[in-house]
Amino acid sequence: MRLRHLWLGLALWGAVHPMVYLLGWLSQNGWSLNGLFAAWQANAAVTGLSWDLVIAAVTLTLWILAEVAVRRNLPALLAIPATFLIGVSCGLPLYLWFRSRPI
Repeated sequence: MRLRHLWLGLALWGAVHPMVYLLGWLSQNGWSLNGLFAAWQANAAVTGLSWDLVIAAVTLTLWILAEVAVRRNLPALLAIPATFLIGVSCGLPLYLWFRSRPI
């Protein structure tokens, strides 16, 4: 299997697997975004993990923007909304998939 296929598989896994848990939580808690934000600050461990993911998402976004400016690989910009709307577990391997294609 080519590494490029592995990136795409990880992006799909990173989109589906965490979403199962998120949708389960949302359905049990009345689809409350306020409740979701409160859960992200439930204790120090969860707050630390939340900030870890935010910092990783911002870092990935800056990396994508810097490389797209040089490589002109514009489709790779799709990894930015994937990162913030789905998660870093989808956005990072998706970007690596875009980056690994011949341009």
